Amino acid sequence: MAIYIKLFEVLFPVFFVVGIGYYLGKKNPKIDTTFITNFAANVGTPAMILYALNPLNISFDIFKKYFLYYLVAIGCFFVIGFIFLSILRTKDIIRELPPFVMPNTGNMGLPICLFAYGSQGLGIAASISALIILCHFTLGVFLADRRFSFDVILKSPPFYAILIAIILLYYEIKLPVFIENTTFMLMYATIFLILMSLGIALTRLKIFSFKKAFFSSIGRVIFGPIVGYILIIYFDLEGLAAGAFLIQCSMPSAILTYLVGSIYSPKKIVDNIASMIVVSTLMSFITIPLVVFFALKYFN
Repeated sequence: MAIYIKLFEVLFPVFFVVGIGYYLGKKNPKIDTTFITNFAANVGTPAMILYALNPLNISFDIFKKYFLYYLVAIGCFFVIGFIFLSILRTKDIIRELPPFVMPNTGNMGLPICLFAYGSQGLGIAASISALIILCHFTLGVFLADRRFSFDVILKSPPFYAILIAIILLYYEIKLPVFIENTTFMLMYATIFLILMSLGIALTRLKIFSFKKAFFSSIGRVIFGPIVGYILIIYFDLEGLAAGAFLIQCSMPSAILTYLVGSIYSPKKIVDNIASMIVVSTLMSFITIPLVVFFALKYFN
């Protein structure tokens, strides 16, 4: 019975806040989320990275290991996406790969890992999320635009937060108390805002091809955790770190893949990406509880 109570305690806050956003988006379709986007990108996410990736939550060696483990997972997601899109006879496979390759490890993964495993789980989840952030502004842009540019990532505040966090971890430098307290407050504010914005986004993104989106989403929310479990066995991972790793592998497609695609890709590609984000997120409301239950039961 205790594990079911824990599961409820982990997931209810996340799904409840997403529900608030969905309600607000339906009630006021013109609600402006520009502030949330700007705050999360320029202030909230950097603060969350600095707080989560500090020596009190995670060591440099563990950060490095799980950063590399998830890099292997991304390679697997890449192969799965290519196979699924080939079966669907997709013309521009490269541009439609991002929602397969980059899960929503930030908006949903971080708070779920935090509530499931505390600050140590947050540290592991943030290591993975840092990698996904870097991928969005490098690999994501490359896949969408067919060319690589350093300009995007050099203009990204989270990139510099990751660099600072890595330096602090490597030299085991603890954050001053006033910075730790500030980033702590900003982190929780950001978690609330980005979860609410996810709910709002679900009212705006449309499904253009449900059949394709549903089949593609299987590749994300079903095969994602399967890949995660296989890698846990292969790398002989255990404990809460393995649980956080599995949870992060099971997340639906990241909304940022839509935002990047809308800048660099043709409208039809963007519509397909939007469809997969919506359907994979809706499917994850069923799959995530199962994965989190499994993680809490066997990796604790």
